[in-house]
Amino acid sequence: MGVSGPIRVVVAKPGLDGHDRGAKVIARALRDAGMEVIYTGLHQTPEQIVDTAIQEDADAIGLSILSGAHNTLFAKVLELLREREAEDIKVFGGGIIPEDDIAPLKAQGVAEIFTPGAPTTEVVAWVRNHVRPVAA
Repeated sequence: MGVSGPIRVVVAKPGLDGHDRGAKVIARALRDAGMEVIYTGLHQTPEQIVDTAIQEDADAIGLSILSGAHNTLFAKVLELLREREAEDIKVFGGGIIPEDDIAPLKAQGVAEIFTPGAPTTEVVAWVRNHVRPVAA
C-alpha cells in the first residue's frame, strides 16, 4: 500500500452484474476529490480485482454489487487479500445489499457498506477518513 501521494482506489464490478452507472458515479466523485481511481470495468473476477489492486499499489478496493452475490464476492476478495498478504488494502462497497447482511459483511472484514442513495460526498469523506487517515 502506498504511503504518499493521492489515495489510490480500485473500483470494481465483480461477477455477472452488468449495471455500472453507480460504480462510475463513485469513481468520478473519488477522482474529482483528488484520488487516483482505477476502474476495472464490468464482469471482473475476485482474482482479477485483487491482482489489479496489488499491481496498482491501491489503498482500497470499492466493490459495487447489485446482483445479490455480495456475500460470496466480498468473502472471496477478502480471502484472496489474506492469501496474498495484502490485508492492508481496505475493502468497502455498495449496491443492493440487504440491511441484515451488512453486519455479517463487516464482521468478515468489509470496512464499510453504502446503500442506494448514499451521497457521493459521504463516500468521499469516508474514504478520506478511513482509508489513509491523516495523523493527528
